[in-house]
Amino acid sequence: MKALKPAHRENKRYLLVRGKDIKKNVNYSIKDFIGVLGLSKAALSWIEDKGNSGIICINRESLEHVRASFAVWPEKIEVVKVSGTVKGLRN
Repeated sequence: MKALKPAHRENKRYLLVRGKDIKKNVNYSIKDFIGVLGLSKAALSWIEDKGNSGIICINRESLEHVRASFAVWPEKIEVVKVSGTVKGLRN
């Protein structure tokens, strides 16, 4: 099977997020605000989880929807930094 051309790959953004019980609250906030279909379009995946902070990977087109879902969630979820690479977040 051939590799995908760069134009056909999904563009990802990596978010450094902080908050209480972050692993559970991130999934619930996105699902509550944009629904199951929006959660699947966001293609959320966890890169790193360190207690109250973590790095998540989402689709570039759904970045604003994900940030809005964190803003309206009752418990505080803060987006500290957004980057196109994981290395950019860790520096």
